[in-house]
Amino acid sequence: MKTSRRDFLAKSILATAGVSAGLKSVSATPHTTMPAKKGSYTLNIFSKNLHWLNYAEMATAAAEMGFDGIDLTVRPEGHVLPERVADDLPRAVDAIRKAGLNVHMITTSIDSVDSPHAESILKTSSALGIGYYRMGWIQYETKATLEDNLRLIQQRLSLLGELNKKYDIQAHYQNHSGASFGAPIWDLWNVFKEINNPWIGSQYDVMHANVEGANSWVLGLKLLKPYIGTLDIKDFQWVKKEGKWKAEVVPLGEGMIDYKKYLALLKEYAIEGPFSIHYEYPLGGAENGNRVITMRKEEVLAAMKKDRAAFSKLLVEAGLK
Repeated sequence: MKTSRRDFLAKSILATAGVSAGLKSVSATPHTTMPAKKGSYTLNIFSKNLHWLNYAEMATAAAEMGFDGIDLTVRPEGHVLPERVADDLPRAVDAIRKAGLNVHMITTSIDSVDSPHAESILKTSSALGIGYYRMGWIQYETKATLEDNLRLIQQRLSLLGELNKKYDIQAHYQNHSGASFGAPIWDLWNVFKEINNPWIGSQYDVMHANVEGANSWVLGLKLLKPYIGTLDIKDFQWVKKEGKWKAEVVPLGEGMIDYKKYLALLKEYAIEGPFSIHYEYPLGGAENGNRVITMRKEEVLAAMKKDRAAFSKLLVEAGLK
């Protein structure tokens, strides 16, 4: 029997991803909500922006700024290195909890069951009571059709969902503007509804959703709402540089995100996951996860505290705090 070019390509991609071509897709009635709402509406700071501080210093700074917890980087060049997760993640979590904060969520580079140290990260995180982890991004295979890509990603994430279930921890995929999986939102929805596994869902980023659809983001949110478990927060504006328009991250409240409308929709849809506040505007290198920063520590922390206070006020006004 001859093999078509499409079948050959699909099998080749599956082999590369470590997924069996014989795996059947799962399709059923979509679940209505992500389970185990740990840390609902808590304000967490993304630890990438505090890489210039050690565990104890980071925890103290986050507590003094008024955060409830820390979204801890557990990935290459993160606060916790994947190969040292069994030893260092408990140390980091202990320092954070001693400061009166919690770790509801971590950020990883895990994108399949075959990701380096994936099982060790999930096992250690779950044992520490961490409920969620953000996945690494998945790129589309340009030589395959979008339909084939989605089918293969679905199979890949189905396997990861079963591993998450084993360790009682949810994986959340962040939508990010660009041309990778998750940018247009509909592709996430297509995959999640077919997988129908409550252990894998969305880390919804309203900024990137606005970059991709300044007016239609509300439709994407409505479509994806059954699968949203955690939420990313930042703001942006369009700027023209060297003749090209680009999205530039700005302090919270200075950009184009309609946070009043967004929070009203979260309340209407009963989306209650914890928030991770990201800082991607110039902060002396802290915005890039640098280990050494070029701004005064006090200035960096003051800017971070200002954004946290602004968002906390919005939550109160929306009746979510």
